[in-house]
Amino acid sequence: MGETVLSIENSVEAFYESRREDERLQSREGQVEWFVTCSYIDRYLFPGARILEIGAGTGRYALRYAQMGYQVDAIEPVLANLDVLSARIKAGDNIRAIQGNALDLSRYEDNSFYRVLLLGPMYHLFSPVDKTRCLSEAHRVCKPGGLVYVAYCQFDPSMIQYAFMRGAYPTLIENGFLNEKTFQPISDPRTIFELHRKRDIDALSDGLPSRRLHYVGTDMFAHYMADSLKEMDEPLFQHYLEYTLNICENTDLTGVSNHVLDIREKLKES
Repeated sequence: MGETVLSIENSVEAFYESRREDERLQSREGQVEWFVTCSYIDRYLFPGARILEIGAGTGRYALRYAQMGYQVDAIEPVLANLDVLSARIKAGDNIRAIQGNALDLSRYEDNSFYRVLLLGPMYHLFSPVDKTRCLSEAHRVCKPGGLVYVAYCQFDPSMIQYAFMRGAYPTLIENGFLNEKTFQPISDPRTIFELHRKRDIDALSDGLPSRRLHYVGTDMFAHYMADSLKEMDEPLFQHYLEYTLNICENTDLTGVSNHVLDIREKLKES
């Protein structure tokens, strides 16, 4: 999450009540993430696909697809975000927005959705039990042959940007957020964001009833280039978006991305 990762906050709710997620996606670096993520969702959509977004925030993705004509269910735990989302629903939008969380999707039957978007919850789950439950629930409600999109925050870009570029390394050590010998992040809810490396994501994926279709760096170099992106004229920025889409699956480069998207196809039942 760029410069906000590893900052100490009282709670996830307090964090999102003090910041507007949709405004983050409107920044130039946020637009890169938005463009790449939408490109991969759009690639596999088809008429009549029913979509579930878990952790919908203020509704940027959920509303986009509802307004494109898809039937969308949107679940969001933070009431302030849900209020914004609900206020933006227009007459005719085929969307149901409700308060709930990623660990309990019991209101939905097995195999209910063609597409499940999990674009935020894994940012804020710290225990292995909760992470496993979140992924299992998302897969349970996805139809066989359907796709689950899981977003993660990566550790090393935040380490570089926050600890070294902003000089906050001593703060991490003093607060017990970093193993100084191994440079491994120490999971702690006070940081608000849980940070992963690809090997962590691979381990979480073991045993899931799905196969990976794509592993995508959704913002790649954007946070390192934030100032340069702001100065680009619109034609050049559009070329930059296309460039990022071209390189975002390059396995030599995805480790630089603050956000990654693990796109998984649920295995068909035998």
